Amino acid sequence: MTPQLRQAIKLLQLSNMEVTAWVEEELERNPLLERDESSDAIPERPALDQRDVPMAEAADTADLVSAATLPDEKSAPLDGDYDGYEAFGQADGIRMPAGGGSGSFEADDRDLEDTLQTRPSLREHLSEQMRLTFDRREDRLIGATLIAMLDPAGRLSADPADIARALGTDLACVEAVRGRMMVFDPSGLFARTLAECLAAQLREKNRLDPAMAALLDNLETLARRDHRKLMALCGVDSEDLADMIAEIRALDPKPGANWDADALPPVIPDVLMRAAPGGDWLLELNPETLPRVLVNEAFYARVSRKVGREDKTFLAEKLATANWLVKSLQQRAQTVLKVSAEIVVRQDGFFRHGVSHLRPLILRDIADTVALHESTVSRVTANKYIATPRGIFELKYFFTNAIAGSDGESHSAESVRQRIRTLVGAEPADDILSDDAIVAVLRKEGVDIARRTVAKYREALRIPSSVQRKREKAVPA
Repeated sequence: MTPQLRQAIKLLQLSNMEVTAWVEEELERNPLLERDESSDAIPERPALDQRDVPMAEAADTADLVSAATLPDEKSAPLDGDYDGYEAFGQADGIRMPAGGGSGSFEADDRDLEDTLQTRPSLREHLSEQMRLTFDRREDRLIGATLIAMLDPAGRLSADPADIARALGTDLACVEAVRGRMMVFDPSGLFARTLAECLAAQLREKNRLDPAMAALLDNLETLARRDHRKLMALCGVDSEDLADMIAEIRALDPKPGANWDADALPPVIPDVLMRAAPGGDWLLELNPETLPRVLVNEAFYARVSRKVGREDKTFLAEKLATANWLVKSLQQRAQTVLKVSAEIVVRQDGFFRHGVSHLRPLILRDIADTVALHESTVSRVTANKYIATPRGIFELKYFFTNAIAGSDGESHSAESVRQRIRTLVGAEPADDILSDDAIVAVLRKEGVDIARRTVAKYREALRIPSSVQRKREKAVPA
């Protein structure tokens, strides 16, 4: 396997954003590659709902990858002129500067994010509160040690007695400082146990009464959803217990976990899908994330005549690499679109009617249809997302195992899991469905499933057992 072939295989399993980052590195290394930023040279193309690219349910995926969705090498020797959208600022003759700024030295072209003040870290936030709370140098030393001993959840990772011995002070001094710091923002920090963390938050809300304290002392019983025993231990009725449980659920068991957590980056789809006027589907690669590169052959022709043999060899290698890159990006785009189109054809029922119509699908089904190897299909569907009318899904989501049906038709494992979730969610408090009852309902609907499979799916969905659900629903919400 040649290095270029290995690189082409690697390109298949990268998302559009990862390919863009990789192309940026190639642009720095290869002088014959350049970014295509000439928006004036891009011809205007029809809108998505005006393109003649229908997708019938029995359509051939080869017809979906046509000149209407992908350029040929002669008209556009690059990975793409895939921008079916007109560039912002170019409509109606309005011209914007290349960087998107105002073009004036007096204007402030910074983004809004650049002007926002960064949020301090949790330890910085606590250190500032500590300096405002304690005057004595000894208390500040203990407080700094406690801050350093916090784990990611906001709990104290060391025993206060060990901290007192390490600092050469009394345990009472450490506990006094810790008690004052437990009211710091966010409340519930510096606790040793979950009950202590929740108690600090309830104390701040003035809700730590004897009944609530008894409930916190029996969190294991609460986890088992033994509400009858809890009512006896706390001395309350079912309505009061339901209110107390709702208050505890509103608390934060890990007050330090979300403080320093970075916001999850948004999922950027690689493939765009929408309904056509005739009821079919339209597909195209996301034009906002695909890199556009050109081979500067004019520069090569001009320079290669004036350099020596070694430099000419170097330029020839860079030219071959640049041509290979453009061709590989073009082939990758065609392959991704071809595989995505076939998935949409196979899962047409899901897009029209929901998860209950998700069909069983394996890599071999797609590979045989599009004439690719299973490993290639696996790489193409890895780390890639498609924006559909039902939301953004990873391409891997549409591959599910088959569960046999009593009528001979197979059912998708994902659709069966969602059916179990629906059945449990709709069960009345006086008629809780056991796993055997769920099996009976599914078999009436044509799904031949075993009880242990239902139990496995229920646990994967984090649905309690029928006994626990009966205890939980015995208390009014």
